[in-house]
Amino acid sequence: MMSEIQHHMDDYWSWLRNKTQLKTVQGTVEITTPYLDRHNDYIQIYVVRDDNGYRLTDDGYTISDLEDSGCSLASKKRQVLLQTILNGLGVRKKEDELFVLAKEDNFARQKHNLLQAILAIKDLFYLASPIVASLFLEIVTGWLDNNEIRYSPSVKFTGKSGYDHNFDFLIPKSKQQPERLLRAINKPDKDHAQLAILAWVDTKDVRPQGSRSIALLNDSENKPPSPVLEALHSYGIEPVPWSERENACERLAA
Repeated sequence: MMSEIQHHMDDYWSWLRNKTQLKTVQGTVEITTPYLDRHNDYIQIYVVRDDNGYRLTDDGYTISDLEDSGCSLASKKRQVLLQTILNGLGVRKKEDELFVLAKEDNFARQKHNLLQAILAIKDLFYLASPIVASLFLEIVTGWLDNNEIRYSPSVKFTGKSGYDHNFDFLIPKSKQQPERLLRAINKPDKDHAQLAILAWVDTKDVRPQGSRSIALLNDSENKPPSPVLEALHSYGIEPVPWSERENACERLAA
């Protein structure tokens, strides 16, 4: 089993490396990743060298694209959610720009953290229509609170690979249940399933024995694709469609 999982991990890193393209643009290195944004364009980040190492940035695209789509981040609650994601991954924000600073020895990790933040924000603020009353993470947080489910929000763990992974909620171990790590996935697509799988596979062996991973999937607009559900299941992640959340409430509260 361990060798099989390691093989899949190696395949993932190989896929990421082979599908990532570099190009020099006016003294800046443009990194085109295999991950897609909401327009189905490949997500790009930019690297500038400075006296202390490197600055990796999205050049303000992630947030400005959300604002242009009609998704305002002006409310205090949304600013808190945004900052929670950024703090959990060590990503900084200056006006609309998201960026990290890196040196030779942590360049790969910092690139990974910036990309994770971009994808998390993309998922958090994904809109089926230009205006929404609530965000999925807000709704999940409210549901946990209303059901008196104990949790720590936005926790980060370093996996066996040395990369950091963020989980939306940690429900601590109890007499009845083991530790549970939750991800709220607003848009259950291939990219977000892949990130959830990578995070769990890379961190589960450094968590207490018996820890479980659960993915809460927003199915309010569309049913999660069968391949996404099958992939999560195959790597030991329990997918819980939001419409079926009450079936999981008792064991989450225990």
